[in-house]
Amino acid sequence: MIDFVFKKKFGQNFISDKNLLNAISADAGVDQNDEVLEIGAGAGSLTQVLSEKAKKVVSFEIDKDLIDHLNSLKLENVEFVFGDFMDADIKDVESKFDGKYKVVANLPYYITTPIIFKLLENSERLDCLTIMVQKEVAERVCAKVGSKEYGILTVMVNFYGKPQITRIINRQMFHPAPNVDSALLSIKLEEKYPQINKQEFSKFVKTCFSMRRKTLLNNLAPYGKDKLKTVFDEKTLQRRAESLSLEEFVEMFEKLK
Repeated sequence: MIDFVFKKKFGQNFISDKNLLNAISADAGVDQNDEVLEIGAGAGSLTQVLSEKAKKVVSFEIDKDLIDHLNSLKLENVEFVFGDFMDADIKDVESKFDGKYKVVANLPYYITTPIIFKLLENSERLDCLTIMVQKEVAERVCAKVGSKEYGILTVMVNFYGKPQITRIINRQMFHPAPNVDSALLSIKLEEKYPQINKQEFSKFVKTCFSMRRKTLLNNLAPYGKDKLKTVFDEKTLQRRAESLSLEEFVEMFEKLK
């Protein structure tokens, strides 16, 4: 890997510190019974650690220049998929696993949120995610109600599971070093609201946050202001989205439906 040219377009920031790589695997709780999906194999450092701990690893890598290097690692329980994970059909990905699986990945920063939502919204057998993300993104996911970081990402990730920051990672632990620090984010999936239509709820939450400084009455106007006034009291409609907890979003959604 000495001559490898890092590509900004793929958000390549690799980790080589073995203690940190082992810590990532440990935070994910990976053991010999687990099947793991990795998104962004990179130099294969984390892939190697996961292969030592897990029963099976399926690892996506978009950079075709890494094919020879990754195949040369000869990891018998690892299946490399050379392509863009965002183009992959989740059902095809999940067909590679026998049952439930874990996602463990050092995600490319530029596409972190789309990957999270693709997994949460479409997966049928995902158990948990343990992902390296920008510290700022992790803080948004775990934000408190009413804070400036609290938003759509916070509400929807908590709708699907229980997020937790397990460790903060200094930018100097990566090569090349990014401009920001990172965090290891764990999301344990939970079926909290099986009665709720996920797609409709997501649309509702996004509508509530559509203009952050506006009241719910204004943001939810597409649902009909007259209808809103018959369903909710004035005090509720004058609130802003960032003041609502997940439970309150669910309650409002169900009343509106």
